[in-house]
Amino acid sequence: MSERRQEQLHLGAFLYFTGHHHAGWRHPDSGVEQMFDIENYKRMARTAERGKFDMIFFADLLHLIYPSHAAAGMLDPIALLSALSVVTSKIGLAATLSTTYNEPYNAARKFATLDILSGGRAGWNIVTSQTDAEALNFGRDKHPEHALRYEMAQEFVDVVTGLWDSWDDDALVMDRESGVFADSSKLRTNDDKGRWYSAKGPLNVPRPPQGYPVLIQAGSSEPGQQFAARVGEVIFTAQQNLADAQTFYKRVKAKLADYGRERDSMKIMPGLSPIIGSTEEEAARRERELLDLIRPEEAKGFLSGLLHYDLSGYPVDQPLPDIPDPVEASNGMKSRVQLIMDMARKEKLSILELGRKLLGARGHLQFVGTPEQLADLMERWFTGYGCDGFNIMPPVLPGDLDLFVDEVVPVLQRRGLFRREYEGATLREHLGLKRPPVGHFGKKTAAAGS
Repeated sequence: MSERRQEQLHLGAFLYFTGHHHAGWRHPDSGVEQMFDIENYKRMARTAERGKFDMIFFADLLHLIYPSHAAAGMLDPIALLSALSVVTSKIGLAATLSTTYNEPYNAARKFATLDILSGGRAGWNIVTSQTDAEALNFGRDKHPEHALRYEMAQEFVDVVTGLWDSWDDDALVMDRESGVFADSSKLRTNDDKGRWYSAKGPLNVPRPPQGYPVLIQAGSSEPGQQFAARVGEVIFTAQQNLADAQTFYKRVKAKLADYGRERDSMKIMPGLSPIIGSTEEEAARRERELLDLIRPEEAKGFLSGLLHYDLSGYPVDQPLPDIPDPVEASNGMKSRVQLIMDMARKEKLSILELGRKLLGARGHLQFVGTPEQLADLMERWFTGYGCDGFNIMPPVLPGDLDLFVDEVVPVLQRRGLFRREYEGATLREHLGLKRPPVGHFGKKTAAAGS
């Protein structure tokens, strides 16, 4: 092992449908019948908090994926996390919200409200969305191009943070005797008009307890990395091996200086989907059970859609054909398409093997083995500066989350790699991130009463 780092690793629990394995809903241990039941989410949130996770994390999709053979449908994550804030007290609450299909004022208000209700535990996973299907649900004919979406996203985040900054921390007075509720000199408006977004403000919610809810970002393409270096405080990435993770870690952390940021102002947390067994043989058996639930036509169809290339006429036991410029053809997750092509070539995978592998963990790192072996891998990545922690993606929910908390967390704790108790109350405190002062992004504002 490498020389021990001074800090401890960070953990997010990424709760997705009935698990991250595409066919995990079919497994007898899945909670598919409770997929839209609040009691199910309460139980998982409490389990993650019992495991001392930094946060629970919900994705969001703004369209319905094919529901005939896959778990589909998704509760609004901010509404769901607001409910879960009442039954938890420490764990962070992170939700995805698209900058392409929302307005900054609504986004700022929703996350400020969640941060207030939870006592400073909110996080915003900033995404630009992926598909034309989402565009059509918002009255648009086509999804904006990849580079343009990031340009729009940067402006969106500037407006949102400006709205969070529209109240000073001490603007609320609430003095009954003088009759002053708030000091209007400590409220600001924004008269700048951007190319894409504007919101005069002030926000009708006071400044959040954390200043800004933690800003999470998941893009790994070059525009995504630049955006992450500018505003991202947690980076959710997909890496398949330690060497690539170390390269990504070093590259993105180096970009922070371009924006006047310190290296510890960002935590990089790749996705990790663990299939755990008490023995290697048990874990391998569980992996085979899950893989066998993915039908060959689903694997082929998934790859066809992702790579924008019709694979229907190719045998599933053969490797991918030569596909012209699949990364360039993608207007979605370009970095993920590149990862897939690299994986197919390096591991010499057939169409079926590649499709099943991707559907097993949605392109993220998948582990198969014992709790001790999983802790070994996590320690190697952490002490080797391939990450600052992991977003754990249980293949089948809720059982695989229980298994991780009961079997893996104690190993990490015994090794001194992970907390035994929460030391802070906010998500920023869990992650070791500073609370941003008013004007952190340098927005030009005017006093509300001027």
